[in-house]
Amino acid sequence: MEKTLREAWRYFSVLTVTGPRQSGKSTLLKHLFPEAVTYSLKDIQVREFALNDPVAFLGQTDKPLFIDEIQKAPDLIEYIQGIVDNRPERKFLLSGSSQFEVMKGVSESLAGRSGVYELMPMSFSETSGISSVKELDTLLFDGFYPAVCSGKNVSRLYYPSYVKTYLEKDVRDLLNIKDMMQFLRFMKLCAARIGSIFNASELSGEVGVDSKTIASWLSVLQASYIIYLLPPYHENISKRLVKSPKLYFCDPGLACHLLDIESPRQLSRDKMRGNIFENFIVMEAVKHRMNSGKDGGVFFYRDSNQNEVDLLVKEEGEITALEVKSSQTYSPSFEATLRKLSGWIKTPLRRKGVVYAGDFENTAGDVKVINYKHLEL
Repeated sequence: MEKTLREAWRYFSVLTVTGPRQSGKSTLLKHLFPEAVTYSLKDIQVREFALNDPVAFLGQTDKPLFIDEIQKAPDLIEYIQGIVDNRPERKFLLSGSSQFEVMKGVSESLAGRSGVYELMPMSFSETSGISSVKELDTLLFDGFYPAVCSGKNVSRLYYPSYVKTYLEKDVRDLLNIKDMMQFLRFMKLCAARIGSIFNASELSGEVGVDSKTIASWLSVLQASYIIYLLPPYHENISKRLVKSPKLYFCDPGLACHLLDIESPRQLSRDKMRGNIFENFIVMEAVKHRMNSGKDGGVFFYRDSNQNEVDLLVKEEGEITALEVKSSQTYSPSFEATLRKLSGWIKTPLRRKGVVYAGDFENTAGDVKVINYKHLEL
């Protein structure tokens, strides 16, 4: 994302970076803009100063001002608007881990003044120096949060703590939930549906709350970057395509924890292993788009005849279509739906490929066969 942010800094008075807790937002912005004066609203004294006297707080320096955890004082955003309107040379960097508060303030007060970007956990290519030597099951179990990738923590300790912190802070802030165990059960049931079409009424029966509550809880999981909903691809003329999204988690390591998978060895024989591998590849495509500063562009295909392609990535009016298989053994049957796709959609296909866990590769054919380590989007 560095290239994207450096370019945006030339054109916007404000840069806003959102994303999950501990995905590296502060580290990235401090690294890119060391000249900025940094204040974190996690510090109670700093937060009280910002809330009690926002004009004095924002006027402390003419240097670029980096305000971390901006969601803890969202009213500051209106004052920032007034400053950059009167003094366009002033520069601000904002980061926050709750999409609700941050995006509400930015969209209302800083429309056209702020470049807004989402930073997900690390991608495989960003960590390939360490990730490429890991066994696949270890890679998926560890996930891609910077603390685990850098060796500062281990997945079996990190994710339980992450979920506990998330439930006690973000969920309590965003929702008035009396039974946190019920919400945790909801998260676990979502994890058991990775790669499936989201069905609110089905979940409501299992959790014991109504469909409206499920929809509300789901929006919180999205806004706090726990889950990602992958939309179906459809062209306007094709009304027969399904409209419901597929459910994925923003990180496979977190998903493994919620599925009560306690080791890479257990994952290797778990019935959800294929779903978690698919989750990993889907999120690689999502991260690729987000790190380029682009919204959306990642889909799945399924029509009323149950024809399905796991992943479509649309760039510059063309589509890269991918089937995802966790198998180490290649089968020509993996290519079946890809070979028919051009008959189902009219959008030009840039390339078609099967991404899997085996060593055999073929980049010469109409359908490329790619080991996941060599996937380039």
